[in-house]
Amino acid sequence: MDVATLSAGLDTIWVVLTAAMILLMEGGFALLEAGFVRQKNAVSIIMKVFVDIAFGALIFYFIGFGLMYGKDAGGLIGTTGFLLNGDLSHIAINISHETYWLFQCAFVIAVISIVSGAVAERIHFRAYILYAIAMTGLIYPVAGHWVWAVGGWLGKLGMIDFAGSAVIHALGGFAALAAAIFIGPRIGKFTPDGKSNIVPPSNLPLASVGAFILWFGWFGFNSGSTLSATNGSIGHIAITTMLSAAAGGATCILFTMLRYKKADPPMVINGSLAGLVGITAGCSFVSDGAAILIGVVCGISMVLATEWLERKGIDDPVGAFAVHGISGSLGTLAVGLFALPEMTKGIGQEYYGLFYGGGWNLLGVQALGLAIVSIWGFAITWIVLLVIKRFVPVRVSRDEELIGLDVGIHGVPAYNQDHDFLDLDQLKARR
Repeated sequence: MDVATLSAGLDTIWVVLTAAMILLMEGGFALLEAGFVRQKNAVSIIMKVFVDIAFGALIFYFIGFGLMYGKDAGGLIGTTGFLLNGDLSHIAINISHETYWLFQCAFVIAVISIVSGAVAERIHFRAYILYAIAMTGLIYPVAGHWVWAVGGWLGKLGMIDFAGSAVIHALGGFAALAAAIFIGPRIGKFTPDGKSNIVPPSNLPLASVGAFILWFGWFGFNSGSTLSATNGSIGHIAITTMLSAAAGGATCILFTMLRYKKADPPMVINGSLAGLVGITAGCSFVSDGAAILIGVVCGISMVLATEWLERKGIDDPVGAFAVHGISGSLGTLAVGLFALPEMTKGIGQEYYGLFYGGGWNLLGVQALGLAIVSIWGFAITWIVLLVIKRFVPVRVSRDEELIGLDVGIHGVPAYNQDHDFLDLDQLKARR
């Protein structure tokens, strides 16, 4: 076996394994969101995750991959690669296109899962299926083409987003914000005078396990984006990922102790995730110290953003916008500040972070790209939901919401509680 064949084989194994790690993150999303919402809506969370995986994979195979990575047309969309057919020779990789598709498919599934949490407990299941199709077949692939595809216009400007702080997290976070505003808050979340009522999570240990699974999967998310088992930066990517997540969690422990006089568990969980989101764009390009600082800033900003949403009357049950939208934005901009010259040299950049003498160029490109991607995610989500509303209800009925989506929409509770038989009429009567 020659060296080239061995290298391709190792890279294939690496990419498939890291794709599987990313797919396992869906289990993390399921547990995290099911733990954060009320017990009567746990099944609805699981069903939406299955929609993300099943419909997301199929739509990305039929449409999304071609729009995202197909042969470029004017820097805007791809025109080949639908059903993995057509000219894909422009993708210079050491693995098969099928392997590459699998890795990218895991990414697109993660994007739609971000929106899922923001509309938990009140979106209609049929509307969610349609929105998931739009996100995986249009919204995310088009934005991804602009930044990551050969010929994408933001990529040609020099935007750096190694594993997706902007393309995945800011896009998903601002789409989640639009969806949360469009669909409105849960019944009883806010009083008539605008005061926020606390909706206690149903199972924080479950949510914690979900966060740990996401943390584990993030090493595949970031390190796997090298697409090579022999890339010398894998270790550096892993340690910056770890340090930023730890810094986000530690910061939220201390910050909430100072602010609320006690360490707030949901905030601490989301603080670690905020650190992970923030480092995703620059994990390969910033120092260990910068990774810690990014985690600190993202952790504090997540808490403040969560409070801001409450003041504005925006109901985001799992903190999707605060974690993904805000931290994704900060992480994208951080590349323009902290990218090391020796790290960006290998990707053909002629400029690097502002704090290392690189001037304002990279920061300006990062800010432009972030603004475009975020506006795209917010605006197209709003338009898509308007279109969906013309055909199916976007929000469940009042009775269904009060009963809970598990029984009201899916006809089964999450926990049987040792009942031998279920009488749905009796369950509805006890709402």
